[in-house]
Amino acid sequence: MGTVAAEDALVSGGLEVQGGRTRLLTNASVTAYTHTAEVALDRGGSVMVCATSQFHLLHSGREKALLFGLDRGAMEIHSASQAQDTILTPDIRFTVEAAGTFDFRMRVTREGDTCVDNAGAGAPVLVLNDAFSSASYRLLPGQHVLFEHGNLREVVDKEKSPCGCPAAEPVAVAGTAAAAHPFPEAVSAGLAAPGVVNNVAPVGETHAQITSVMSNTSDVGAPVAAPAAPNAPAATATSAEPPKTPPGAHDIGRAIGRFFHRLFHPSSSDESKPAQ
Repeated sequence: MGTVAAEDALVSGGLEVQGGRTRLLTNASVTAYTHTAEVALDRGGSVMVCATSQFHLLHSGREKALLFGLDRGAMEIHSASQAQDTILTPDIRFTVEAAGTFDFRMRVTREGDTCVDNAGAGAPVLVLNDAFSSASYRLLPGQHVLFEHGNLREVVDKEKSPCGCPAAEPVAVAGTAAAAHPFPEAVSAGLAAPGVVNNVAPVGETHAQITSVMSNTSDVGAPVAAPAAPNAPAATATSAEPPKTPPGAHDIGRAIGRFFHRLFHPSSSDESKPAQ
């Protein structure tokens, strides 16, 4: 009936494996892995079994006619139709009334909602029959409909949602996501606010960083400091009564006191006053 790549789907039923492909001989069940599995039909054309969908393929009637069954998920049929082709879902049976070329897409949800897109002006005319009642529906070429809960009497005649396999997601360029979201783990963990970008220089640009370092060239000389970053907040001095100096440490205490006084009061004339 056809072949499918062994790496694309789990296959059971009548089959044989040749190299990396599985030949579907009779009553085959195909469950696609996490991506679309393409079944190449021996009669020409293909069936696309969408990711995680459960699909069945059987001989139907004479010659090259096939039965396409979908338990759940989605599938697409791209092949010339045969007079005895049949499509089955848990609720609906599709048969060919007038031959054409399948560009057929179908999706069945867990609730039974059945989306059908019989695309193309050259598509076959299909007759739908309810598996549990006498209800029927005639599906014309180009019709795109939804049967709510698989009920042929509950029809959305101009359905807009796609019925077949979703488009493949584009592969992200390496580094693009990281550049847009430099620290997503921290944001998700509450360690950084959304929208805060790390202070990292773009490639090819130099990032300047200023570090303030103080040094003292003598015991009583004024400290030398690197220029502070623009708009840096001014240091605020707090008044507090200095602790009593231990006996014998007056000279060291006065030197330290003058050092910090000049640091926080550079305009003071206290330096010129003789020590008490």
